[in-house]
Amino acid sequence: MTTKTTFIMTTLHVIAWILFVGLCIETGILLFSFVVNIVVNNKEAENLYKGLNLATLYQYSIWQYVAVSSLLIFLSGLKAFIFYLVIQIFTKINLINPFSLEVSTLISKISYVALQIGILSIIVSGYIKWLAKRGIELSNVSDYLGGASEYLLLGGVIFMIAQIFKRGIEIQTENELTI
Repeated sequence: MTTKTTFIMTTLHVIAWILFVGLCIETGILLFSFVVNIVVNNKEAENLYKGLNLATLYQYSIWQYVAVSSLLIFLSGLKAFIFYLVIQIFTKINLINPFSLEVSTLISKISYVALQIGILSIIVSGYIKWLAKRGIELSNVSDYLGGASEYLLLGGVIFMIAQIFKRGIEIQTENELTI
């Protein structure tokens, strides 16, 4: 393995850790803000995180507020989980024989989680539109969600890579048996 490859892999591993920690902090902040808002003070719904304002939803119905907040916390947690799986890939991969069942399984899991994020984002967007029809304005939630289609595309592409990786495992195993 060349020095350049080692440097790139180390840099990507560090970036994955930074993103994982950042997303865990985001999830923790959302969860903490939600708990504080429910238990202590309902005025915190005005600025949960990055301008996320659910105060009108909280005033409309606490159950709707709990549902939307829970979905947002779960989505944020799933995004962090993707980077946890990426970190696991970096710890398990062997660049001399890169095709292993463990790495293949992790890549497949990443594709499934990305698809789950895309589908859940579509559900949350539909739920927000349904609430908007009832007069609750939650326009900034859509900005916070991001794009569902990007995660669906990401999940599909990574799933294809996982299938190619499985084929690579088969070829590597055949070559090991032949030699």
